[in-house]
Amino acid sequence: MARLKLDIPALFGSLFAFLALWWLAAWWGNDPSVLPSPAEVWRIFHRELASGELQHHFVATLLRVLVAFCLAMGIGCVLGIAMGANARINRWLSTWVMLLQNIPALVVIVLCYLWIGLNEVAAIAAVALNKTAMVAVSLREGMQALDPKVREMAQVFGMKPLARLRFVILPQLWPYIAASIRNGLAIIWKIVLVVEFLGRSNGIGFQLHLYFQLFETAYVIAYALSFVSFMLLLEVTLIRGIEAYATRWRGAADTSEKRA
Repeated sequence: MARLKLDIPALFGSLFAFLALWWLAAWWGNDPSVLPSPAEVWRIFHRELASGELQHHFVATLLRVLVAFCLAMGIGCVLGIAMGANARINRWLSTWVMLLQNIPALVVIVLCYLWIGLNEVAAIAAVALNKTAMVAVSLREGMQALDPKVREMAQVFGMKPLARLRFVILPQLWPYIAASIRNGLAIIWKIVLVVEFLGRSNGIGFQLHLYFQLFETAYVIAYALSFVSFMLLLEVTLIRGIEAYATRWRGAADTSEKRA
């Protein structure tokens, strides 16, 4: 089984270089209203954390990200597998998926707010719609790239549809699913911030809108980095673990070739 490979020195070295460049730019500019120093942002972060404001808005954004992500992945996977497995379904739905994929996210958000209202349903729907098409396209390509010999073998052995899906289709689709998970999380949380910026009363995006109006650059950076840090932590732990699991068969195949 593939193991999670993480270069800890490189990771911390990159973070240290980022902080050093940030501090140097802040010192050179010498204008906290434009670019505050890391120390000033950390003081604001600690202050917001102590008051409970940061946790309140962070959790609101995180819940929206999780719900929208689950909806987009669930619907997108079903559509993608159906389109890849059935040429007629693909012909009917490909235009819809292409249309949805090319509509700007901002347009979808505004239309959902106009049609549904300024509520959570509209916010979640707008985010999920923007990502569903991307997942569907990725899974459709994965279905079309499946090894036909493996599919024929499953038919010869008379495997039932559910067993074929579990033991033949999904293992080959895992790399595409893992890629959709990584891209989905990276895109969805950014769209959630736009949704909150435009029409919610809480969340990281709402706070960015508030402090943008007040020209408080340090607060904007503090709130933005809180979620960026969380996503980075998610990337180096959960997402890389999923990728390692998804591509574990490659290591087994390489081992078999070496033995042969």
